[in-house]
Amino acid sequence: MINKKNSVAKRIRQTSSRRLHNRYYGRTTRSRVKLLRSMESFDEASKALPTVTAMLDKLAKRGIIHKKKASNLKSKLAKHVNSLRPQA
Repeated sequence: MINKKNSVAKRIRQTSSRRLHNRYYGRTTRSRVKLLRSMESFDEASKALPTVTAMLDKLAKRGIIHKKKASNLKSKLAKHVNSLRPQA
């Protein structure tokens, strides 16, 4: 005879800890995206873009955000960084 109460309690513990973990990484990435969008210097933005891109890829790989959302964000950020490039 199984003890259902124990498995339910374990599932609650697991989901709450995963939720905290996912919220932390999602929030950290969103703040980095906002920081990158607010940058005005091409040099700073081009240095920050690969790290933000990697963070978005990791979130998509782990299922925290959808992979197409990550792709759209990366595209918009790259567009923003290229718009900061000095015109010759």
